[in-house]
Amino acid sequence: MRGVQIFFHFGVLWVRRNERKFVTTKQMKSFHPKKGYKYDAIKLHMTTTFDPKHFFDKIYCISVDSREDRRADAKKQFAAIGLLDRVEFILVRKHPENREKGIFQSHILCINKGLQEGGEHILIFEDDILIKKFQPRSLLNAIDYLHRTPSWNSFLLGAISSKITVTDEQSVVKLGYRSLAHAYALNRPFAEHLARKSWDGTPFDELLRQECKDYYALSPMIAFQSDSSTDNQRIILDRVRRLLGGLPFIQRANEFFQRYKRVIVCSHLLLAIAILLLLFRLWAK
Repeated sequence: MRGVQIFFHFGVLWVRRNERKFVTTKQMKSFHPKKGYKYDAIKLHMTTTFDPKHFFDKIYCISVDSREDRRADAKKQFAAIGLLDRVEFILVRKHPENREKGIFQSHILCINKGLQEGGEHILIFEDDILIKKFQPRSLLNAIDYLHRTPSWNSFLLGAISSKITVTDEQSVVKLGYRSLAHAYALNRPFAEHLARKSWDGTPFDELLRQECKDYYALSPMIAFQSDSSTDNQRIILDRVRRLLGGLPFIQRANEFFQRYKRVIVCSHLLLAIAILLLLFRLWAK
């Protein structure tokens, strides 16, 4: 369309008409021609991929060198959302004595690499990543929110949470982090803080839980940890997770519960009260 420019900046799709005011596609929904500048009707068809190069400037995926099967699966996941050519796979070896220590060191390695290469927003995956129901518009809106919230420390695409708080952006929630570090981004100041940590016996996801402050997550979350065979030392925990339906199911159930916790708890209380009243009436007869 003549006079219209469409481009990405800070991960947000912007539109400019005849050198006039800039608006995002989100703002265009409520833009009124009579109150500002005249825009032609524009239909923007979002694709099933996204280009995060203006925001997530360093992207890594941790993979044990012997797990070619996992790397192959991860590449399929990244290719499906147009991210494969941006991801650098970091190959590591299993720690000979303590796998938790190996996992910790692998994440710190990625963080340090991202910092040394000048990364401002470092996105890190593990190779057992499973991406489901990816919505480009949601991620673009979330990136826009993060750009307007410079104090954020971590942004998670998937996790187990202890609390979810809604924000003024539908695609972003504030997170009380509990566990899982298979898909997360770090803001540079927080990455610098974590990079100074050394192994003291604390698993990496426990470190993230202890440091939880100004954590946000995509809503709904799209990154899940698959049920492929684990390299984690916590074998018993892994077996329990599988008995409960696997990590993808547990993640979805956890997100749903934390998002609607008050409604769920109140409805159960009301149901319990109703049952007690019914039993009391039956007993009184």
